[in-house]
Amino acid sequence: MPDILFVKPTLPRAGAMVLPLAEGFTLSGLAREADEATGGAIARGLEAAGFKGKKGQTCTLWAPGGHLSRVVAVGLGATPDERSAEAAGGATWPLVSAEPEAVVAAEGLNAALAAALAFGARLRSYRFDKYRTKEGAEDKPKLVRLAIASAEPEAARAAHAPLSAVADGVFLARDLVSEPPNVLFPEEMAERCRKLEKLGVEVEILGPKALKELGFGALLGVAQGSAREPRVVVMQWKGASQGGKNGGKGEGRAGPVAFIGKGVTFDTGGISIKPAGGMEDMKFDMAGAGAVIGAMAALAGRRAKVDAVGLVGLVENMPSGTAQRPGDVVKSLSGQTVEVINTDAEGRLVLADVLWYARERFKPRFMVDLATLTGAIIVALGHEHAGLFSNDDDLAQKLTAAGTAVGEALWRMPLGEAYDKALKSDIADMKNVGGRPGGSVTAAQFIQRFIDTREGPMPWAHLDIAGTAWATKDSATVPKGATAFGVRLLDRLVAGHYEG
Repeated sequence: MPDILFVKPTLPRAGAMVLPLAEGFTLSGLAREADEATGGAIARGLEAAGFKGKKGQTCTLWAPGGHLSRVVAVGLGATPDERSAEAAGGATWPLVSAEPEAVVAAEGLNAALAAALAFGARLRSYRFDKYRTKEGAEDKPKLVRLAIASAEPEAARAAHAPLSAVADGVFLARDLVSEPPNVLFPEEMAERCRKLEKLGVEVEILGPKALKELGFGALLGVAQGSAREPRVVVMQWKGASQGGKNGGKGEGRAGPVAFIGKGVTFDTGGISIKPAGGMEDMKFDMAGAGAVIGAMAALAGRRAKVDAVGLVGLVENMPSGTAQRPGDVVKSLSGQTVEVINTDAEGRLVLADVLWYARERFKPRFMVDLATLTGAIIVALGHEHAGLFSNDDDLAQKLTAAGTAVGEALWRMPLGEAYDKALKSDIADMKNVGGRPGGSVTAAQFIQRFIDTREGPMPWAHLDIAGTAWATKDSATVPKGATAFGVRLLDRLVAGHYEG
């Protein structure tokens, strides 16, 4: 991962130079100096290539003259903003990563846009290569220094600092989701949460004995088939109350904001076992928990002025002689009983207990859960949007806007009594599945039964990220693999509405 520096504009004498250019551009500043130093080769090359500065457009000029090995132009679009600057930074990384050094001529951008461009480059630079023992040097990035030449280097550096903390949270989540399941199992994942203590997060780990004493019957039922024991991790960031405030800005409850993640570190489906083809992907059935952990790291890393709690339920769902059976009835922490029809509908059982625990212990102002919950949401929305289910219009709108702002798109799905009827059980309070029709909706209806109580409903949103947790191809700021979907979204939600 390269060092990202913010420097005063100086024409580089070696390596790569990056020119972020908007539509209708005229070469100026360092770009003009470089063009003059190369006898006009840059302007001629861009014209010959038909480079117009459109968003997402790139052009590489090789050895245009002088000492530069390459000049890379990246388009900012007609009206540059933070999203287009991030995308330009992301596009920059693969085009200059083979160079030891690169300078970005960003003096035409204000400090916020220069910081966003650097942020995009860092997000795209992510690699998970710890298990590649035979990778040659020629296959690895060589870039060690990315200098952002800015007219306001100090202001750009200050604007980049909180973004860097968010990037750390994104990388943490990507690391967790990328790990193989023989390495990252519930106990190990829980222990990795302790790293957040260095950021000031209070971390509490509940083991099997405590979970049994508390009554986490639904979660323990999922875990009972595995030799790996379950964990629930509670993370608290007290960024507002430590400063003498209570909860930051925003209307509603005075408690903390609460984020809850499904953490099934490997999901075979249990006795209702999945097909063998593609089962290796089930290592990322803990992506919701990974996103919550990453978001807590981001909030603490940038010293967010908010009280936030993050809870993750960590289990492994395996078939064995001790595994939960279809037809079993479990008693949840809420006291409600569940007839388990399908052991592959396990994530909702985990969330049921953790959500109830979060509600009862912390009395939060709202709760948002993230889970790779259903294949049905992929059928409905593909890999472009995560499904959003909520009992609160205001929270749903805020989440949707936050997702749009950071490029983590949500699409609101329905809830309703007609769907809820599909969960009726003949022998228990409810079944854990409602059949194939509307599978993602009935899953959300199941979870909602652990949100609404006699005390009344709590503002709640469920994000089904099954289609967005893993990318099969590169995009602007997300390389192929674990996306960390949800980290930036939750951080933006807090930054926009809940900090004092």
